[in-house]
Parts: sequence; C-alpha cells; structure tokens
Amino acid sequence: MSELTPRQAQILAYIHAHAQAEGLPPTLQQIADAFGFRQACAAHKHVRRLEQAGHLQVRPNQARGIRLATSSAPRPDSLKLAVLGRVAAGSPIGADAGIECELVLDRALFSIAPDYLLRVQGDSMRDDGILDGDLVAVKRANDARDGQVVVARIDEEITIKRLERSVQRIRLLPRNPAYPPIQIAPGSDFAIEGLYCGLVRPD
Repeated sequence: MSELTPRQAQILAYIHAHAQAEGLPPTLQQIADAFGFRQACAAHKHVRRLEQAGHLQVRPNQARGIRLATSSAPRPDSLKLAVLGRVAAGSPIGADAGIECELVLDRALFSIAPDYLLRVQGDSMRDDGILDGDLVAVKRANDARDGQVVVARIDEEITIKRLERSVQRIRLLPRNPAYPPIQIAPGSDFAIEGLYCGLVRPD
C-alpha cells in the first residue's frame, strides 16, 4: 500500500473510528461535515485515493458503500491519538477536553511518542512553524526545561508557548512579535500540561 498524506490518514482513521463506534461506515456527507468540506464530492475525491491505495473498497451507488480493507488495520509502528479540543496560539482560550476524533499516525513522525493531539487556534507561534489549524502532538508532562515549547494551563485555560523560566520569574513566550509575553503572576493557578512533540498539518 502507498503512503498516505496526513489528511488521507485522518480520513482513514475517522472511517475506522466511525465504523467501530456505529457499526457502519460514514457516508460521504458525514466525512465532508467532519472535515469541513463544502461539498461531499471533496470527500469522495479523498475516498477514491484511499481506495486506489488499497485501504478501502467502495461499492458504487450505495450511500454507505465504503468498506475497510482487512489489511488496512493500524500497523504495530503506528500511534492511535485522540484529538482533544483546541489549544490557543494567541491569548489563552478555554480548553475543550472532548474528543473530536482519533487519528492513526506513523510513529516515525515524532521523536518522542505523544499522548494526544490538540488543534491550534491562532498564530502566536507562527515563527516556530505552528500555524492556525495545525494539530500539535503533546506528551503529558508536569515539568519542562527553559526554552521548551509547552502546553500550559493558566486559570483553567490552555495555551501553547515557549517556556522561559528563571529563579525570578516564569513567562510564556509567543513566537510572533504581534503578541506580548504572558507573565505568570505569583499565586496563579499555573501548570505545565505537556511538551510539544511535533505537528500534523491538514492538507
């Protein structure tokens, strides 16, 4: 089977998850709705590519004509990661811990195996290559070194920034000059939630 693009891998993982949860594969319209496509024909184009790659079988003229190939099960060197809400790359926003979907990704994409994915909202980490809409991979951790990119909680809100820590202070630094650093005031409800491991960029 040929290698998949990140978006194709996401759609295949969604089809797997839907079939497992509902007992039926999704329709093209459900795939389009899940991935924000304006029309079902855009979903059909991705499904056809997955079929050509040998991951699916598609029965024509059937609303639920998608069938998973038996050989398309996740490989031992893959990771199944949940997408958990959003993380702000801008001002902190409230964290939605609900699972949007699950993706099966190649373990080799990450130097450290992540535990979950968060969808980025905002562009304050632009100069580190983290853009609005990216899925950032996160390894659960409650501590980090100075200079690491972290997912942090501030008063029940979640953000992704570069950590600056010294004896005198802790700051969360954006990587876009349009945004100011976030100074952590003494006594704030602040915690490191995880370490940035890499990202997946939807096509």
